[in-house]
Amino acid sequence: MRVTIIYDNETSREDLRADWGFSCLVEAYGRRILFDTGAKGTILLGNMKRLDIEPSSIGAVFISHADWDHTGGLFDFLKKNSAVTLYIPPSYRTPPDSAREVIVVKGTMKISEGIFSTGELRGIEQALVVTTDRGPVIITGCSHPGVGDIIEAASTHGKPYALIGGFHGSKEFERLEGIDVICPTHCTEFKAEIAARYPDACIEGGAGRIIDI
Repeated sequence: MRVTIIYDNETSREDLRADWGFSCLVEAYGRRILFDTGAKGTILLGNMKRLDIEPSSIGAVFISHADWDHTGGLFDFLKKNSAVTLYIPPSYRTPPDSAREVIVVKGTMKISEGIFSTGELRGIEQALVVTTDRGPVIITGCSHPGVGDIIEAASTHGKPYALIGGFHGSKEFERLEGIDVICPTHCTEFKAEIAARYPDACIEGGAGRIIDI
């Protein structure tokens, strides 16, 4: 599988724009899923163009939670490609209705072969889980329910191999023990602490970062 970070507070390439928010493309099991849409459609679509990601090639959009910095680019994206299935948590109360299909994820759900939602945890946020032969790969938006709760929910699919996304202000550093790939992005407050504790596992994010697993 492959994760390409499209939108982040930082960038790994000079030709891409950084901005507060998060979005990434998840490619696995023949599916191309846009995880979150950042804050601004112009930046999302601009970065996608420079990364050679065609909006029309994406079959699903997965929204972790309703905050503006994760949903702000959705309306502009749907103007380019409305033929997608949109997976949203119940707390996203005013989603656009221009998507081909809108699915409200009320609990743990199989999105497709090998791809799952944790369901909305604590009524706040859902995470995406992709099973691999190395273990589950977890994609998070901001980890508002807590990194520990997200890891625990994903662990029903096996011992997590990778954790990618925003960790917010989590200090549950010990919960990252044993995870082989840790990529803290966006709102993660303690990136330096995580990198110091797990130097062999921690990798930098930023728009343009590609993670192959």
